[in-house]
Amino acid sequence: MSIIKINAITVPADSGDELAHRFAARAGAVDGVDGFEGFELLKPTDERTTWLVVTRWRDEEAFEAWRTSPEFGHGHRQAGGGTSGGEAHGGAHGSEQRPVSTHAELWSYEVAGGTGA
Repeated sequence: MSIIKINAITVPADSGDELAHRFAARAGAVDGVDGFEGFELLKPTDERTTWLVVTRWRDEEAFEAWRTSPEFGHGHRQAGGGTSGGEAHGGAHGSEQRPVSTHAELWSYEVAGGTGA
């Protein structure tokens, strides 16, 4: 059964467009990764400043293999180095781009029911 990883990213109101742009620039970058099943970037439609990056994986092992891969490190480098465990900076390429978020949390779920389960 699939697992869901949600990166909840706090993005100042003036940085949302940049976050969306950075994700669009990397569209498809993870599509060929073994065990990857899908991705959505969810933009808040109310006063919230938390964007959600929702990914679906075959299993925890597939997610961890990607998270520890060189490709993940390359796509998630931030100014000053390091990675967040998710897309906290919007998929910056290298250290030339500033982070667009102020905080990120990685949430983990498994599908427990629904029409696609």
